[in-house]
Amino acid sequence: MSANSYGLAELNKETTVGGEGLEAEREIRQIDMSDFENRKAEIADQLWEAATTVGFFQLVNHGIPQEQIDEAFEYEARFFDLPAEVKGKYPLLKGTNSGWEYKAQVRPSTGTADQKESYQITLPRMSVLWPSEEELPDFKEKMLAFERTNWELGMKVLSCFALKLGFPEDFFTTLHEPSSKEYQSTLRLLHYLPLVDPKPEDYKAWRAGAHTDYDCLTLLHQRPGQGGLQVCPGHEYESQTWTSIPPLPGVVTCNIGDMLMRWSDDKLKSTLHRVRMPRPDEPHGPRYSLAFFCQANCDAMIQGPEKKYEPMTAHDYLQMRIAANFGGKTM
Repeated sequence: MSANSYGLAELNKETTVGGEGLEAEREIRQIDMSDFENRKAEIADQLWEAATTVGFFQLVNHGIPQEQIDEAFEYEARFFDLPAEVKGKYPLLKGTNSGWEYKAQVRPSTGTADQKESYQITLPRMSVLWPSEEELPDFKEKMLAFERTNWELGMKVLSCFALKLGFPEDFFTTLHEPSSKEYQSTLRLLHYLPLVDPKPEDYKAWRAGAHTDYDCLTLLHQRPGQGGLQVCPGHEYESQTWTSIPPLPGVVTCNIGDMLMRWSDDKLKSTLHRVRMPRPDEPHGPRYSLAFFCQANCDAMIQGPEKKYEPMTAHDYLQMRIAANFGGKTM
């Protein structure tokens, strides 16, 4: 079953042991991005192998300075430390995928709200959604810089997939153009809530229920010591065996999204993933992560080289995926 065909029935099935499923060892490839221009063919082959099997891989020597990543986490924590009445001035608005939300995303796989808050940055839609300089000095400047470095890394990876698919090298870059009013790639700041005085049933909840991403490519930064991310390739979902992705310094964890799976005529694999709750013997504090979603501009036309699927715009594709998973609701 392709990730494009996941339905509510599949994602609502019970898992096995304690609601978590079983742990399985899978190779999550670490791909060295150094000397990119000279090693591009080699890197493209490695990315293709990882993305056509598990669908998750990690990048090292990726070019985003660790100091900038640490700084982004610092400013993320400052944002989420703001009073709720301040964050509430910048709400996630319908149809924008921009702004702040608190425990608002209900996954079909769980039927309950993810135990997190988030703040989405989608550049053309942010005019009234930035905290003021008085509320959070330098936040806008730092987040814009971090968004751009993630975009640049994402475009390197997508240029490799373009080559492997037989598209021009800059094919995806031109369709993820930040200066366009149709730009819809998103930087998402995520704060998973701490467990405070937990009851036994709280351990059975999910920080984020099982899902695939709708985009082309996700770049994820995790903080060491704040784990919980697990993956299960879609074709192995029946087994309910999940592989933990430890948060490592200097590593960007990536996964293929549904949009790129369709664009590749299902060759590149969109992979189910989730974030589990801490176990009783693990730290119960918060978990922070930073995700960048490479989503093609709204007016980009999606069709693979083999034309397996009818062409459709990136905007229409996202609305279709959201409606399929959330009962007709759209962004």
